[in-house]
Amino acid sequence: MSKVKVTETFLKGVKIIEPKAFGDNRGFFMESYNETELAEQGIHIEFVQDNQSLSSEPGIVRGLHYQLNPKSQTKLLRALTGAILDVVVDIRKGSPTFGKWGGFILSEYNRRQLLIPKGFAHGFCTLTPNVNVFYKVDEYYAPEQDRGIMWNDPDIGIDWPVSDPILSEKDKRHPLLKDAEINFEMGAED
Repeated sequence: MSKVKVTETFLKGVKIIEPKAFGDNRGFFMESYNETELAEQGIHIEFVQDNQSLSSEPGIVRGLHYQLNPKSQTKLLRALTGAILDVVVDIRKGSPTFGKWGGFILSEYNRRQLLIPKGFAHGFCTLTPNVNVFYKVDEYYAPEQDRGIMWNDPDIGIDWPVSDPILSEKDKRHPLLKDAEINFEMGAED
Protein backbone atom coordinates (compact mmCIF):
# COMPACT_ATOMS: atom_id res chain seq x y z
CA MET A 1 0.00 0.00 0.00
CA SER A 2 1.39 3.37 -1.02
CA LYS A 3 2.24 5.88 1.69
CA VAL A 4 1.65 8.82 -0.66
CA LYS A 5 -1.36 10.01 -2.66
CA VAL A 6 -0.67 11.98 -5.86
CA THR A 7 -3.42 14.04 -7.49
CA GLU A 8 -3.12 15.68 -10.91
CA THR A 9 -4.37 19.25 -11.31
CA PHE A 10 -5.77 20.98 -14.40
CA LEU A 11 -2.29 22.45 -15.01
CA LYS A 12 -0.27 19.73 -16.74
CA GLY A 13 2.55 18.60 -14.49
CA VAL A 14 1.38 20.37 -11.31
CA LYS A 15 0.53 17.74 -8.71
CA ILE A 16 -0.78 17.69 -5.15
CA ILE A 17 1.16 15.22 -3.04
CA GLU A 18 -0.28 13.94 0.23
CA PRO A 19 2.01 11.75 2.31
CA LYS A 20 0.18 9.40 4.66
CA ALA A 21 0.41 10.45 8.31
CA PHE A 22 0.26 7.92 11.13
CA GLY A 23 -1.20 9.53 14.24
CA ASP A 24 -1.98 8.69 17.83
CA ASN A 25 -2.45 10.57 21.11
CA ARG A 26 1.14 11.93 20.86
CA GLY A 27 0.74 13.51 17.43
CA PHE A 28 1.72 12.03 14.08
CA PHE A 29 4.59 10.65 12.01
CA MET A 30 4.96 10.81 8.23
CA GLU A 31 7.60 10.39 5.60
CA SER A 32 7.49 13.85 4.05
CA TYR A 33 9.67 12.72 1.14
CA ASN A 34 10.30 9.21 -0.11
CA GLU A 35 12.02 8.93 -3.49
CA THR A 36 10.90 5.32 -4.05
CA GLU A 37 7.25 6.10 -3.25
CA LEU A 38 7.23 9.02 -5.69
CA ALA A 39 9.02 6.97 -8.38
CA GLU A 40 6.24 4.38 -8.10
CA GLN A 41 3.85 7.25 -8.92
CA GLY A 42 5.92 8.20 -12.00
CA ILE A 43 7.75 11.12 -10.36
CA HIS A 44 11.50 10.93 -10.98
CA ILE A 45 13.28 14.07 -9.77
CA GLU A 46 16.74 14.51 -8.35
CA PHE A 47 16.50 17.31 -5.80
CA VAL A 48 19.75 19.17 -5.05
CA GLN A 49 18.81 21.96 -2.62
CA ASP A 50 16.37 22.54 0.24
CA ASN A 51 15.05 26.03 1.02
CA GLN A 52 13.00 27.42 3.88
CA SER A 53 11.36 30.79 4.41
CA LEU A 54 9.65 32.33 7.42
CA SER A 55 6.89 34.88 6.88
CA SER A 56 5.94 36.59 10.13
CA GLU A 57 2.53 38.05 9.24
CA PRO A 58 -0.61 37.13 7.32
CA GLY A 59 -0.93 38.98 4.00
CA ILE A 60 2.65 38.57 2.82
CA VAL A 61 2.92 37.73 -0.89
CA ARG A 62 6.14 36.20 -2.17
CA GLY A 63 6.37 35.87 -5.93
CA LEU A 64 5.71 35.26 -8.69
CA HIS A 65 9.18 33.75 -9.20
CA TYR A 66 10.94 31.43 -11.65
CA GLN A 67 14.38 30.78 -13.11
CA LEU A 68 15.03 30.76 -16.84
CA ASN A 69 16.36 27.73 -18.69
CA PRO A 70 18.89 26.18 -18.43
CA LYS A 71 18.66 26.80 -14.67
CA SER A 72 14.88 26.37 -14.31
CA GLN A 73 13.66 24.58 -11.21
CA THR A 74 11.13 21.94 -10.30
CA LYS A 75 9.89 22.60 -6.75
CA LEU A 76 8.29 20.38 -4.13
CA LEU A 77 6.79 22.76 -1.58
CA ARG A 78 4.93 22.55 1.74
CA ALA A 79 3.97 24.67 4.73
CA LEU A 80 5.63 23.36 7.89
CA THR A 81 3.76 25.83 10.10
CA GLY A 82 0.77 28.01 9.34
CA ALA A 83 -1.11 28.15 6.04
CA ILE A 84 -0.62 29.63 2.58
CA LEU A 85 -2.46 30.07 -0.66
CA ASP A 86 0.14 28.69 -3.03
CA VAL A 87 -0.16 29.97 -6.61
CA VAL A 88 1.33 28.70 -9.86
CA VAL A 89 1.07 30.30 -13.30
CA ASP A 90 1.74 28.40 -16.52
CA ILE A 91 4.38 30.32 -18.51
CA ARG A 92 5.08 27.65 -21.15
CA LYS A 93 4.60 29.14 -24.62
CA GLY A 94 2.26 26.97 -26.66
CA SER A 95 0.56 25.49 -23.61
CA PRO A 96 -3.25 25.40 -23.72
CA THR A 97 -3.15 26.79 -20.15
CA PHE A 98 -0.53 29.51 -20.81
CA GLY A 99 -1.19 32.45 -18.45
CA LYS A 100 -3.67 30.44 -16.38
CA TRP A 101 -3.19 30.10 -12.65
CA GLY A 102 -4.04 27.59 -9.98
CA GLY A 103 -4.30 28.22 -6.25
CA PHE A 104 -3.85 25.56 -3.57
CA ILE A 105 -4.13 25.76 0.22
CA LEU A 106 -1.08 24.22 1.88
CA SER A 107 -0.98 24.08 5.66
CA GLU A 108 0.56 22.37 8.63
CA TYR A 109 -2.86 20.73 9.14
CA ASN A 110 -3.55 19.27 5.69
CA ARG A 111 0.17 18.40 5.21
CA ARG A 112 -0.27 18.74 1.44
CA GLN A 113 2.68 19.37 -0.81
CA LEU A 114 2.70 20.90 -4.25
CA LEU A 115 4.92 19.66 -7.06
CA ILE A 116 5.61 22.57 -9.42
CA PRO A 117 7.43 21.64 -12.64
CA LYS A 118 9.71 23.79 -14.73
CA GLY A 119 7.77 26.30 -16.83
CA PHE A 120 5.64 27.71 -14.04
CA ALA A 121 5.95 30.94 -12.09
CA HIS A 122 5.34 30.44 -8.39
CA GLY A 123 4.24 32.54 -5.45
CA PHE A 124 2.26 32.34 -2.24
CA CYS A 125 0.26 34.44 0.19
CA THR A 126 0.44 33.82 3.92
CA LEU A 127 -2.93 33.20 5.56
CA THR A 128 -1.66 32.96 9.13
CA PRO A 129 1.21 34.42 11.16
CA ASN A 130 4.58 32.66 11.43
CA VAL A 131 4.44 30.59 8.27
CA ASN A 132 7.42 28.35 7.59
CA VAL A 133 7.54 27.21 3.97
CA PHE A 134 9.95 24.44 3.03
CA TYR A 135 10.76 23.39 -0.50
CA LYS A 136 13.08 21.14 -2.43
CA VAL A 137 14.45 22.15 -5.86
CA ASP A 138 16.19 20.21 -8.60
CA GLU A 139 18.50 23.06 -9.66
CA TYR A 140 20.61 25.43 -7.58
CA TYR A 141 19.68 29.08 -7.21
CA ALA A 142 21.11 31.04 -10.15
CA PRO A 143 20.77 34.81 -9.59
CA GLU A 144 21.57 35.58 -13.24
CA GLN A 145 18.54 33.47 -14.30
CA ASP A 146 16.19 34.70 -11.54
CA ARG A 147 13.02 36.31 -12.95
CA GLY A 148 9.51 37.21 -11.86
CA ILE A 149 6.05 38.37 -12.88
CA MET A 150 3.98 41.07 -11.16
CA TRP A 151 1.85 39.47 -8.45
CA ASN A 152 -1.32 41.33 -9.53
CA ASP A 153 -0.98 41.15 -13.32
CA PRO A 154 -4.55 41.90 -14.52
CA ASP A 155 -4.16 39.59 -17.53
CA ILE A 156 -3.58 36.65 -15.18
CA GLY A 157 -6.24 37.73 -12.67
CA ILE A 158 -5.13 35.81 -9.58
CA ASP A 159 -7.76 35.93 -6.85
CA TRP A 160 -5.43 36.73 -3.96
CA PRO A 161 -6.94 36.85 -0.45
CA VAL A 162 -5.39 40.34 0.05
CA SER A 163 -5.58 43.54 -1.98
CA ASP A 164 -2.68 45.38 -0.35
CA PRO A 165 -0.09 42.69 0.46
CA ILE A 166 3.25 43.02 2.18
CA LEU A 167 5.83 42.71 -0.64
CA SER A 168 9.60 42.78 -0.99
CA GLU A 169 11.08 45.64 -2.99
CA LYS A 170 12.09 43.11 -5.65
CA ASP A 171 8.53 41.72 -5.97
CA LYS A 172 7.11 45.25 -6.39
CA ARG A 173 9.18 45.71 -9.57
CA HIS A 174 8.45 42.54 -11.56
CA PRO A 175 7.04 43.05 -15.09
CA LEU A 176 3.67 41.92 -16.37
CA LEU A 177 3.59 38.49 -18.03
CA LYS A 178 3.31 40.07 -21.49
CA ASP A 179 6.60 41.93 -20.84
CA ALA A 180 8.43 39.20 -18.91
CA GLU A 181 11.43 37.31 -20.18
CA ILE A 182 10.41 33.66 -20.51
CA ASN A 183 12.06 30.84 -22.43
CA PHE A 184 9.78 27.89 -21.78
CA GLU A 185 8.04 25.95 -24.56
CA MET A 186 5.25 23.42 -24.01
CA GLY A 187 6.71 19.95 -24.33
CA ALA A 188 10.33 21.00 -23.78
CA GLU A 189 10.14 20.61 -19.99
CA ASP A 190 7.68 17.76 -19.60
